[in-house]
Amino acid sequence: MWWLLRKGRTMTCLLFTQSLLLTSNAHSYSYISKPSRSFHNHIHYPNLSSAFLHPIASSAIFAFSSKPGSESRTGSLKSMQNPESISYLTQREAAEIDEALMGPLGFSVDQLMELAGLSVAAAITEVYKPSEHNRVLAICGPGNNGGDGLVAARHLHHFGYKPAICYPKRTPKALYDGLVTQLESLSVPFISVEDLPLDLSEGFDIIVDAMFGFSYHGFPRPPFDGLIQMLISLRNYDQTRQKSPVIVSVDIPSGWHVEEGDVGGEGIKPDMLVSLTAPKLCAKKFSGPHHFLGGRFVPPVIAEKYKLRLPPYPGTSMCVRIGKPPKIDVSALRENYISPEFLEEEVGSDPIDQFRKWFEEAVGAGLREPNAMALSTAGKNGNVSSRMVLLKGFDENGFVWYTNYESRKARELSENPHASLLFYWDGLNRQVRVEGSVQKVPDKESEQYFHGRPRGSQIGAIVSNQSTVVPGRNVLYELYKELEEKYSDGSVIPKPKHWGGYRLKPELFEFWQGQKSRLHDRLRYSPEESNGKRAWKIDRLAP
Repeated sequence: MWWLLRKGRTMTCLLFTQSLLLTSNAHSYSYISKPSRSFHNHIHYPNLSSAFLHPIASSAIFAFSSKPGSESRTGSLKSMQNPESISYLTQREAAEIDEALMGPLGFSVDQLMELAGLSVAAAITEVYKPSEHNRVLAICGPGNNGGDGLVAARHLHHFGYKPAICYPKRTPKALYDGLVTQLESLSVPFISVEDLPLDLSEGFDIIVDAMFGFSYHGFPRPPFDGLIQMLISLRNYDQTRQKSPVIVSVDIPSGWHVEEGDVGGEGIKPDMLVSLTAPKLCAKKFSGPHHFLGGRFVPPVIAEKYKLRLPPYPGTSMCVRIGKPPKIDVSALRENYISPEFLEEEVGSDPIDQFRKWFEEAVGAGLREPNAMALSTAGKNGNVSSRMVLLKGFDENGFVWYTNYESRKARELSENPHASLLFYWDGLNRQVRVEGSVQKVPDKESEQYFHGRPRGSQIGAIVSNQSTVVPGRNVLYELYKELEEKYSDGSVIPKPKHWGGYRLKPELFEFWQGQKSRLHDRLRYSPEESNGKRAWKIDRLAP
């Protein structure tokens, strides 16, 4: 019985993110809605008029779109990745936007704090993977910037990090009490200032600076002055120290002037700055390698009033990089894998059963296209070619995929009917290699699968003379539209004779699981005769 695979999408994360965006698609941090809030400028800003609620032209907000179909604006959007072409807010503008959001635009502090903290956590995961930067210390101030840090720590816990909290001046309000309770329920430790190590590099890989936001002014008082000095000292570390923790500042590096930046040049030097809503003027003075924008909640009325130009958020992401990523030393890119041991006595005796187990775990982990595999073939000249294809079924008889019988891979398989498949499941630190002989599946089987595909994919298979030269994309598109119109009545679309499936009959399996210090697990299954029957021999290979 075929284990047929259909392309699908896990919607949980997408729907969760969209629900957040639908309920709160605006925000400029760090809140100034309540005149009595600690560390906020006690300046009264006039109530904003109902003009904020009037419709505006879409041209004013295209910078915020990340929907498919915006390709015609690619040049403009790419230019906004340049930090010089992005909008920066003054302290007064940031405060006015907060007041508008929590006034006529109907947002609450807890909504905005949740989105901001999620944005910070998402930005951290973009750069600092938990396998290398697992231990996080969030230093949280008494205001809303500190609340952002508490929320970020909760999300980081769920993302696989091990956060701890230093929260010396707690805000005695229900919102903050709830954030503390949530963290305590996850067994996230709270550390007093006195119990922090003098050298933060001894216990932490990431320091989240969530002490003060854009509305703070004046000079930090104890214990925050001492905490800021501890972060500054991390940049003056002894060269014999192997590794210093990275500093991630939330919206404003604590102690910086919101508009003038690090005035004396002796303040915190963060490795990452996560600006919220729009960068503040001080962000122009940020010289670290990673600047992200978070807080995907700016409504069009705010964008129009303040003429905001910001980079578009990709896909469903809650953060977007500002500027180009730093130059990468490719030779230094590496992961120190952390995985359960993969032992001979724990694996299945049949490699198909073992593959099914790992495949189901990859599906259950929500990995994108777990059925994607690299197919490598070689013609009679011995030259090898590889490409990604999608597995469409497997059982004890082999692994099946579908393609054009006139493509390069098909020509090579006709000359040399042997191939290798490679599955790579990054989120699980796993890969599986399968080698074997290849033959076409029966035409009836190809016919059945073809008519189970979306009609658009059926038409695409007819349009594409795979691996041949075409004068332009428009040629393919015009032919597609012709066939789409031809079969618009719902009639059966005939399968092309040059299209069908292949089955690889396995002759060798290798299961690989990443481990620390490159001592990876590699178990090979190879066939052998046992009592006149075919069996599989399992050998451990050196990594």
